[in-house]
Amino acid sequence: MTDRPAPRLRRRSLLFGGAGAASALALGAGFLWSPLARADTPGGVFDLDKGAQKFLREKALHHTTVLQSFAFDDTNEHLYVLQATGDELAGNLVLTKLDHAGAKLGYMTLKGFGHGVAMGVELEGSTPWIWTETDNNSGSGYGRAVTRFTFANAKTLTYGSSSLPVYRAHAGSTSNTPSIDARNGRIAIRYRSGSTMNYRVFKLADLKNQRFSPLHTFTQTGIDDGEVLQGWCLHGDYVYQLTGTAYTAESGANPPSGKGNTRLSCVDVRTGKLVERRRTEAAYSLDYREPEGIAVQSTSTPRLHMGFASGAEGARRFSLYFKPQ
Repeated sequence: MTDRPAPRLRRRSLLFGGAGAASALALGAGFLWSPLARADTPGGVFDLDKGAQKFLREKALHHTTVLQSFAFDDTNEHLYVLQATGDELAGNLVLTKLDHAGAKLGYMTLKGFGHGVAMGVELEGSTPWIWTETDNNSGSGYGRAVTRFTFANAKTLTYGSSSLPVYRAHAGSTSNTPSIDARNGRIAIRYRSGSTMNYRVFKLADLKNQRFSPLHTFTQTGIDDGEVLQGWCLHGDYVYQLTGTAYTAESGANPPSGKGNTRLSCVDVRTGKLVERRRTEAAYSLDYREPEGIAVQSTSTPRLHMGFASGAEGARRFSLYFKPQ
């Protein structure tokens, strides 16, 4: 399980600007509103109503816990996946490196970093730099800053090391997580300020040089009270959010026969408005089936990937399913 957000705006209270704007359509998991114009920033928008396709199914990671988030290095055809380990409040993570067939290529241990709700990969030439949260808050188990580093198999990194840069996109904030839009040279940071979850989008070069003047700032929306955010990512002018919980028994609130409560939402970073929200039944046949992590794979036709955990406690597996653009 990942971040439980503070109470936030309900869909029924959203107002959409512009001529002919109306109240939200189809409460629940359905379509809300769709932009008529293309995104100004390269990348485009995903149609969340498209069916999902299998990419990887029930693969093993270095540790036995559920995945938390993942990101692609499409230049080198690698995949990086984060897992939280041990005491959740300690903020210790394991990072597994895999190829695109799901074969394990190595791992790292990250101590005092956070929970791993989101991550990113930035390429400098052909060298991937991994972005994660860091500076764990022992009261919550989430990071108060973000950092970047290169992969080194079997290496342990500890928060406070002189080799780790620290970026604080909003002074005094908590629950910081990053997502990289490499195509457009941007980074988004999700963070908590007081009781509110927010997003800021920066030029990646600015943030790396400790310049924290955002291109866009907006309050998280598109998630109902009580829903659990399990991941988010930036792509072009849009942030995509994944929510949901694991299956319960048939007599519980989220039985396997109902095919899950996983939902996707899309928010325009330029306006902070909800664009679309859909329930997805991707990977519904998995046992346990907890949604965990979301990321874009920059193939010739971009793919919006959703992660799912399955298997018994102590022997979890991960699966990726995607919606093509």
